[in-house]
Amino acid sequence: MPEKSSEGKVSEDTTSYSLNTEGEKKEKEQRFGFLNFFKYKEIKEDDVSDIVEELRTELLESDISYDITEKILEDLKSSLIGKKISRREDIEELVKDSLKKSIKEILEKNNSYLDVMERVKIKRPYVVMFFGVNGVGKTTTIAKFAYMLKKRGLKVIVAAADTFRAAAQEQLAIHCEKLEIPLVRGKYGGDPASVAFDAIQSAKSRGFDVVLIDTAGRMHTDKDLTEELKRIVRISKPDLKLLVLDSLAGNDALEQAKYFERVVDYDGVILTKIDADTKGGIAISLAYELKKPVLYIGIGQTYDDLIPFTPEWIMERLFS
Repeated sequence: MPEKSSEGKVSEDTTSYSLNTEGEKKEKEQRFGFLNFFKYKEIKEDDVSDIVEELRTELLESDISYDITEKILEDLKSSLIGKKISRREDIEELVKDSLKKSIKEILEKNNSYLDVMERVKIKRPYVVMFFGVNGVGKTTTIAKFAYMLKKRGLKVIVAAADTFRAAAQEQLAIHCEKLEIPLVRGKYGGDPASVAFDAIQSAKSRGFDVVLIDTAGRMHTDKDLTEELKRIVRISKPDLKLLVLDSLAGNDALEQAKYFERVVDYDGVILTKIDADTKGGIAISLAYELKKPVLYIGIGQTYDDLIPFTPEWIMERLFS
C-alpha cells in the first residue's frame, strides 16, 4: 500500500521500476548482441592466409625484397586479425585495399618532390654528386639531369670525376657536347677529388648555377673506391647526393643502396630502366628499410626521359 506524504500525496515505490529498467536493459543488450553475431564477424588468421600467400607472390614478382615482403605482410596480418567487419564485406577486397593503403603510406612518408630550382635560389653554385656502380646508367642519367636543369634556365657545368674507368670521360664529353654544356676533365688515374674541386671553382668564377659531379662506379665492395668516394664528398661538400640504381637489379640494387648509405649517406635515389617492363618494387624496399626517397625515374633513352617520381605512379603499376 503506497504511503502518503506529509502533503497527503502518494509516494511511489521506485524499487520495482528500477529492477524492471535494469532487466530490460540487459535483455536489449543480449538481443542486440545476438543480432550482432549474425551481422558482424571477427577476422581470423585462416580467413586471410590464402589471400596473403597470393599477395606474397605478387610482391616478390614486383622486385620487393623477400625480407621486406615478409615484414609488410606481417604488419598487414597484425592490423586485420581480430578486427570486426560486416559479414557482407568481402575479406579479399578488404585485405587488398589494406595492403594498397599500407604501401602508399610507406611511399608517401619517405618520398617528397625535389625542386632543384628552388634550392638553387638559396645557394649557388648548387653541387649535385652522383653515385652508382657501373652499368646502372649513371652517365646517361647525369646527361638527362643536366638537360632537365638547362630547360629550366639554369647554367650547368659537369665534372667528370670518374678518372678510373676507361672511356668514362669520353662518354660524358659526348653528352655535354650535344647539350652544349661545359665539362671539366682530369687525367686518367688522376685525383678525382681535384676534378670535382676545379669544376666547383670554375662554376663560382663563371657564374654557373649548378655543378653535376660524376664519380667512379667500380664494384660496391671495392675498399679503394670507398675511401675515394669519402674523400670526394669531404672536399666537394655536395648539397645533394644522388644514388643511381638499376630498377632491374632486384635485391642487388637494395644491397648497393645499403653500401652507399654506409659510405656517403646519400639523400635520394634515381631509378633507371623503369621502361624495361619493371614494376619498380625497389622503391618500396628503399622507403621501408632505408627510409630513402626515390626522387626521379628514367623512363626511356632520350634526354627528356627523366621524370619526378610519385607514389601514385608506382601504385598504378603495382596494382594494375
